[in-house]
Amino acid sequence: MAVVLSAGSSVLRSGTFNTNADGTQSPSSPPSTSSRRAVLDRFCVTCHNTTLRTAGLQLDTADVDHPGNNAAVWEKVVHKLRAREMPPPGRPRPDNATYDSLASYIETALDQAAEARPNPGRPAVYRLSRFQYANAIRDVIALDIDSASLLPADDSGYGFDNIGDVLTVSPLLLEKYLSAAGKISRLAVGDPSLSSTSTEYQIPPATVQTDRESGDLPIGSRGGIAIRHHFPLDAEYVVKVRLQRGKDATTILGTVEQRQLDIRLDGGRIKLFTVGGQSRVGAENAQGELDDSLEVRIPVKAGPHLVASTFLKDTVKTEGVLDTAGNRAFFEGVGSVSITGPYATKGPGDTPSRRRIFVCRPRRSRDEEACATTIITTLARRAYRRPINKDEIPSLMIPYKSARDTRSFDDGIRLALQRILVSPDFLFRVEVDPARAPSGSAYRVSDVELASRLSFFLWSSSPDDELLSLAERGKLKEPAVLEQQVKRMWADSRANTLVSNFVGQWLHLRNIEAVLPDPAAFPDFDENLRVALARETDLFFESMLREDRSLLDLLRADYTFLNERLARHYGIAGIHGSEFQRVTLTNEERKGLLGQGSVLTVTSYPNRTSPTLRGKWLLENLLGSPPPPPPPDVPSLREEKDVSLLTMRQRLEQHQVNPVCAGCHSRMDPLGFALENFDGLGRWRTGVDSSGILPDGTKIDGPVGLRNILLNKKDQFVTTATERLLTYALGRGVEPFDMPAIRRIVRDAAVGDYRWSSLILGIVKSVPFQMRRAR
Repeated sequence: MAVVLSAGSSVLRSGTFNTNADGTQSPSSPPSTSSRRAVLDRFCVTCHNTTLRTAGLQLDTADVDHPGNNAAVWEKVVHKLRAREMPPPGRPRPDNATYDSLASYIETALDQAAEARPNPGRPAVYRLSRFQYANAIRDVIALDIDSASLLPADDSGYGFDNIGDVLTVSPLLLEKYLSAAGKISRLAVGDPSLSSTSTEYQIPPATVQTDRESGDLPIGSRGGIAIRHHFPLDAEYVVKVRLQRGKDATTILGTVEQRQLDIRLDGGRIKLFTVGGQSRVGAENAQGELDDSLEVRIPVKAGPHLVASTFLKDTVKTEGVLDTAGNRAFFEGVGSVSITGPYATKGPGDTPSRRRIFVCRPRRSRDEEACATTIITTLARRAYRRPINKDEIPSLMIPYKSARDTRSFDDGIRLALQRILVSPDFLFRVEVDPARAPSGSAYRVSDVELASRLSFFLWSSSPDDELLSLAERGKLKEPAVLEQQVKRMWADSRANTLVSNFVGQWLHLRNIEAVLPDPAAFPDFDENLRVALARETDLFFESMLREDRSLLDLLRADYTFLNERLARHYGIAGIHGSEFQRVTLTNEERKGLLGQGSVLTVTSYPNRTSPTLRGKWLLENLLGSPPPPPPPDVPSLREEKDVSLLTMRQRLEQHQVNPVCAGCHSRMDPLGFALENFDGLGRWRTGVDSSGILPDGTKIDGPVGLRNILLNKKDQFVTTATERLLTYALGRGVEPFDMPAIRRIVRDAAVGDYRWSSLILGIVKSVPFQMRRAR
């Protein structure tokens, strides 16, 4: 008989337990109301009671017979039980059967309560994020824009930048929206009064340009850049090339040997320049003049075009120049390409944007207003993502009519478009409660609202005409139609935003763009490697989605995507060229996401690995059990002194002497140690101790052992991934009342081995996605 006292309390309920061979304990009778209470009293209440209130839980008074009455408390208990995080190490623990039995009981009770009283939450009014804004402009008027140059960056919440609660509106942002709408509308319509501007496209200075850099560059080229540039008018433009500089930002590299610089438009050569060939002294004296003449003025039709600048690859001469030590280290290349214009304008031309906007053309002056009404209401419908009511048309037509009195038909359309792009109906996603919905009740969102939810989830953009038309006819809510639309949209290239936007934020892979490895620690790092690390993971996730693979393949896949630069970094032979190719992995340690350099780099410091950072990343993003933030008075490992002669393991062990630190580090560090064979850029290294012991006594040894542990915790991993995907889909944080929906999604997906299609369809069909709570 075990009798448990809570601090300052009288005797609680009691229960009998058997001690198992492994030291765990199990109830001596089948689960019942009394045994469930006994389990809590035996293993939980000592800390989680009305006196101590550890982690905000008072389980001595919590009603275990009716968990649905307090979902917030019992969802927290379920999470701790499923993750085996409680009781803490050193305390008596129940056996697995007891853990699972209690967790299953609580989950079932919570799920039944949610079924009886659905709570889908009430999302905030959503402002479009900067990323969504750019995509919506592309899909509404067929114009690609650089939103980063027009709008400030967005704040993030719950790990994503599309969270409604944090997408606020400042006076500065309003000014930027007004300015952006003016610029965008002039580019889209093709305003003949556009003044000449210059856009510069730079190649990062650390880029090594020794081979063909992309499929958009000609075969037999070396280095350079290919640019997709929007030319706003039929006019003349100047294309100017600046050559690659050295570390002093002034010395042009590789000017001794004579080279051929090729400039092309849409694959056709514009001009071939001869560069270099002077004596070394002459080259040094002519640094400031060498690339002044590398420009050409050409007529270009309005619209998007591919501009390329590259060197022809010389197969006879040795590529590169010698540094002062005689090493062939520097290679001349393109530093930047600038495009300036328009000059000698001839007209707006025939662009994708104009074809998208001008759905009709008036033949006579008396036809103009009817045609303008069709154009403007069509634009408004796409931009506002809903049907346009007749009483809205007069207001929409005001800018057109005001301009048409003194200006051209196109000017009137441009000003009407500008007004649409600053309308709250475009910039915000607003969902309106039905007029008679009782306060607090749950109701299905309208088909039109569902269309926007679906398109911003899968495409980060507005609904297309097919999706919106189905919604306007009330067909989208039909299960067969909805599933067909999900499959259609998922197959569209716009669904790649799930990789660039969702995955990039979920796994922090966006950070690869900003990492600055210490040259002393990683002298071989260059921009080519940075790009390759990111591209490998992008292609890996794209294959997961396109092939509808199991979510578990993220951990166990036996293939990846490599080019020559990345293969050399990994020590894999037989891969040549800058193009990426699918490669079957034979090295067990390199398989899956945890063997990819992007993940290993963003979880390291600039000069070394960090088992703590890697372990924290695993707990947060793959297991959904983030450690609490460190106390403010505890120094970081990097700030401690007299540790230069200690190994990383010794330094962390020394750090854990502080019991305040040990609680979290005992969870994080063993996971991170398992990846210590990978250096700070993901290169394999030997002679490193990659073993560890988790708080529950589980031993880990190396990345293979870590992968097996994660696969053994597949329910926890899949649930975490589903939580993150639902957060991204809803644009709000996951709440305790969402967990029954998540469990249902995971259960249904288990039948198909957790394929991505099952998870995505499960989210789209879920209560939080399809319903809303009335105010």
